[in-house]
Amino acid sequence: MTWTAFHNRGETLRSVIATAAVRRDGILPMDVPGVAERFHDELDLLGALQLKWRTRLAGHIESELSVQPMDLESAVTAGWARTAEQLPGVRMILDHYRAHPTDDAMAQAVVRSTSKEHHYLAAMAGLAGVGKEEGQQVGAAIEERARTTVPGIPAIDRVEDDAPRLPFMERLRAIVAA
Repeated sequence: MTWTAFHNRGETLRSVIATAAVRRDGILPMDVPGVAERFHDELDLLGALQLKWRTRLAGHIESELSVQPMDLESAVTAGWARTAEQLPGVRMILDHYRAHPTDDAMAQAVVRSTSKEHHYLAAMAGLAGVGKEEGQQVGAAIEERARTTVPGIPAIDRVEDDAPRLPFMERLRAIVAA
């Protein structure tokens, strides 16, 4: 794939995500301009959306874990909820095609992807090791809990102490002086 083709595919994917967020019907927006030219079929587009979801999910979980490293399960739950909040249309599409795949190839891909995501959630929460079957069940339970979680303040913006914050320039001077 050339750089131009990669860039155009990314641009089209962003349009698909924006359209899915507006429509929120759980159906792949195959009518978005550029989809037919840059994605082979529904499975190809679904795979790209799944990759986008997983990448964002991993980032949010890492962000939450950096702030609350002792409460792994809550961090994973909050990371999942924050991802669902930012990509609501994508989450609806993934859920729809998990429940209603269009063919056997999509059904197999969705089952495999869901299984890996559940195992990832369990592993990041410290509740299942690599290759253990209970990871699937634990991960599914974490996902269910995350679906009812309302994300709070983003982890990156949290301030743990109650001390008044100095203006930015004063904090910068203190850092430079140290």
